[in-house]
Amino acid sequence: MPEGSQRIVPPGRHASLATRHSPLATSLRHPFLYLLFCLYFLYTPPSLASGRVECNAVPSKILARSVPYCIVLPASFDADKTKHFPILYELHGLGDNEQFFVHSGLWNLLEDEREHGELKDFLVGTPAGDASFYINSKDGTVRYEDFLLQEFFPFIEKKYRASPGRTNRAISGVSMGGYGALHLAFRHPQLFSSVSAHSAALIEKLPAFVNAPQSPRSRILGAVFGVPPDIAFWNANTPLTLARSANLSGLKIYFDCGDQDDYGFDAGANALDKILTARKIAHEFHIYPGRHDAGYFAAHIPASLAFHSRIF
Repeated sequence: MPEGSQRIVPPGRHASLATRHSPLATSLRHPFLYLLFCLYFLYTPPSLASGRVECNAVPSKILARSVPYCIVLPASFDADKTKHFPILYELHGLGDNEQFFVHSGLWNLLEDEREHGELKDFLVGTPAGDASFYINSKDGTVRYEDFLLQEFFPFIEKKYRASPGRTNRAISGVSMGGYGALHLAFRHPQLFSSVSAHSAALIEKLPAFVNAPQSPRSRILGAVFGVPPDIAFWNANTPLTLARSANLSGLKIYFDCGDQDDYGFDAGANALDKILTARKIAHEFHIYPGRHDAGYFAAHIPASLAFHSRIF
C-alpha cells in the first residue's frame, strides 16, 4: 500500500494470517497439518473474501494543504487488478470526519450485504469536509467545491480505477454532507447519475440566531456563509434554490429525514419535495420516525446504498 495509508479491519473481518491463526503455530511443525492448513487458505470460498478500507491524504494546491480521505474497496478490487468500478462519494456531517463510514459500522454492513449478493461492487470515497458544507466559502478563502471537482474526484478516480462517466458516479451525505451532496448534484448534474441525502441541512429561511455573531451556530455558518451569513449567498447555494431551476433530467434522487429532527431539517426536506413535485421531477422521499442522530442515520443509510447500487 502507498506510504501513509492504513488497512483497517473492523471486528469480524479478516485480519492477517498471523493474527487470526497464531494458536496453530505449534501445530504447523507437523507436515500433514501444515499441508491441510495451506490447502484451507488456498481454497477459501469466494464468499469469505473481504474488502478493505484505505485511508490516506491528497495534496491540494487549491486548499494549500493535504486533505485526508478514506476509500472503501470491495474484495474484487484486489482480486482483479484490471477491473474498474463505479464510485459513490459519501459526505460526512458536521463534527465528523473522513472515517465515519468505518467507525459508524457502515463498512461491516456494506461487506455483509455484498457477501449476500444484495449490493454490487462499487467504491465508496469519503473526503474530510471539516465545516465546509462542501462549497466554496463566501470570502473565497476555502474553495472546497473547487477542490472536489478539480482535484479530489480526478485523483481518487485515477488512483482507484473508477469507471469513467456520469453513469458510474454518485454522491450521498448526511446532515451537512446531505446539503453538500444535493448542492453538488443539483449544481453539476452532468457529473452524477444519482444523489441521496439523509437529514440534509436544508433551511428555507435562515433563523434569527444567524444575526447574532456570538452565537455558536452563527460562527459555524459564518466561516462559510459570512458573519452574519449573507442571505443572497446562502440562497444562491442552498439546494432548495438550485432545485427550482437546475436541469435535473436523468438524475436519480433520494432523500429522507426524521419527523423529530433536532434542527427542523424535516421542514426543509418537505420543501424540497414540494419543489421537485411541482417541477414533475421524479424522486424518492420519506419522512420517517426519528431524530437527528447516529441511530437515525444507521437505520436509513442502507436504503441509499441499495438505491445507488440498483442504479449502477
